[in-house]
Amino acid sequence: MDLFPLWNSLRIAAVSALLVFFLGIGAAYYVARAPRLVKGLLDVVLTLPLVLPPTVVGYLLILLLGPNHALGALILRLFDTKLLMRWWSAIFAVSVVIFPLMYRTARGAFESFDEDLAAAGRSLGLSDSYVFWRIRLPACRQGILAGVVLAFARALGEYGATSMIVGFIPGKTATVATQVAFLWQNQGNTQAGQRALLFWICVNVAISAGVLVTVNLLERKKGSSCHCP
Repeated sequence: MDLFPLWNSLRIAAVSALLVFFLGIGAAYYVARAPRLVKGLLDVVLTLPLVLPPTVVGYLLILLLGPNHALGALILRLFDTKLLMRWWSAIFAVSVVIFPLMYRTARGAFESFDEDLAAAGRSLGLSDSYVFWRIRLPACRQGILAGVVLAFARALGEYGATSMIVGFIPGKTATVATQVAFLWQNQGNTQAGQRALLFWICVNVAISAGVLVTVNLLERKKGSSCHCP
């Protein structure tokens, strides 16, 4: 059996999760420290992809990245490269869809951080960057790691926006989610198609269950580390 959809899903999810790790932490840190009105406005904008239908997100990205629209036309003119219908095109869609998960989780972790620790560090002459990387981030690491794991899991299962951005090209853009949809639509009534469907569904369920176990372990570790005798 061709395992390209699994490999493609894993690399798209890994790159997207790494990208939103940095973007989500940066956005969460600055939004958590922003004035109340600005925080509310930014929070709505940054969380919007979480509640929008993935197909709507995909269409908006097409308006931005399509060869006849905005950024897509510019890249095509400068580099003779289309931003759609490539395997890496899915990274744009997946990153937008999973960003709110990372952002919301990281923001919650930062808002629960004891600011007295940061103030103590600054009183000792430590720079803000040192306080962030050596004090704040380690203290919030369990929540941030949980956000990364959840974002990675959501990336593996993303279908709506991905299917609009990269379509389904066997051996080139196929993912686990688009493979399942293709098999159901075209081979769902055959015995071979049903076996293939069951295989990919089991793969998806196994990965999702592993992710949930990991998140639970991280949350349990976080709870135990916060226990005060």
